Amino acid sequence: MNIVHFFVSVVAILIAGYIVPNTDVTLLGAVILAVVLGVLNLFVKPVIAILTLPITILTLGLFSLVINALLVLLAAAIVPDFSVGGFWGALFFSIVLSLINAFFHIIIRKTD
Repeated sequence: MNIVHFFVSVVAILIAGYIVPNTDVTLLGAVILAVVLGVLNLFVKPVIAILTLPITILTLGLFSLVINALLVLLAAAIVPDFSVGGFWGALFFSIVLSLINAFFHIIIRKTD
């Protein structure tokens, strides 16, 4: 991940924190959360995805949303300046964050 993608992730976290109710994030918390979510997605998510592959197939991929929400909850437990209101808040936060990141990355690709 280069520096542009890192800053896009920080801005996306700040925007998602503003949009999702019962979610509090500071600028420093967004920076730390971008690093923590990156590390969790790099090391923990592939292991969980492989272990839960049968249920993910049975639910036609929707269980991956649950995995993302659980990773957001884990990150909220690690990062002191970030809090999310329960499982449903984490699920909504992860969906909004994914959509904002996808939107920004499409814009970045078109400008390159």
